[in-house]
Amino acid sequence: MPKKILVLYYSQTGQLKDIVKNIAKPFEQLEDLYTVTYYEIKMEKDFAFPWQSEVFYDTFPETYRQIPRAILPPPDEVLNQKFDLILFGYQVWFLTPSIPIISFLKSTYAAQIMANTPVITISATRNMWMLSQEKLKIHLQRLQAKLVGNIALVDRHDNYTSVITILNWMQTGNKEQKKPFPNAGVSDAEIATADKYGTIIEKYVSQDNYNGLQNELVKNGAVEIRPFLIKVETVGNKLFTVFSGIILKKPEKRKFWVGVYKFYLMAAIWVISPIVLIIYNITTPIFWWKRKKQIQYYQGL
Repeated sequence: MPKKILVLYYSQTGQLKDIVKNIAKPFEQLEDLYTVTYYEIKMEKDFAFPWQSEVFYDTFPETYRQIPRAILPPPDEVLNQKFDLILFGYQVWFLTPSIPIISFLKSTYAAQIMANTPVITISATRNMWMLSQEKLKIHLQRLQAKLVGNIALVDRHDNYTSVITILNWMQTGNKEQKKPFPNAGVSDAEIATADKYGTIIEKYVSQDNYNGLQNELVKNGAVEIRPFLIKVETVGNKLFTVFSGIILKKPEKRKFWVGVYKFYLMAAIWVISPIVLIIYNITTPIFWWKRKKQIQYYQGL
């Protein structure tokens, strides 16, 4: 009997959809051995793309605090099957799994679909995904899903170039940028060759043994860790906790505090972040062993 693969994802721009489909391609090519089912999470009221700037920043507090919204029920073909593997594609918003992803994970459907099932997480982000993955792992543990692999594809350009291109993409809908800027997001070449990860994964699925899978994925470029960004994410989460709390506690002043948060975010990216980077580089010889352990941790599961 063919093994059953579920490709579960939410993709607002279409980038992640292309990635998960390419990763699933080797399974589709072995149609005698596998059946592949796709399930895209659908919101009752979806988020428009491209974003309007005010709407995007106004989404911050509920995203960061992981407050779910209503989703449409998954198809019966998803609910009524037991899958052998789930390829779980998720977006990161504000250093946190996006509202559609959280809404699914907190729904009654998630446990029915994911419990006692091997899961490989797949993200496509600007560059900061590490602590979002930690938040996602808590939900997978609660649902008794079995995390067996992680693929985290990023925009591999420098931090500041990627800020400019991603903001333009979000607000215009155009991934292709005007020269001299590179295209936003994960490169087209990397998306096109993402099937190599599917080939690696299939080898382990066929053996019903995932020992060694994550190490092989990492060796083939599936996870890039920039240690400096771990520090940025850690500090960002602390400040995001403060700002999201203030905004939610003061609904009558929501617009004002969202504006303050937006100002802080831009200042953090363009002013605070470079200072943190300088301090980080100066202290690297002192904390190199700690940072090596951080890299190993976030490359793992």
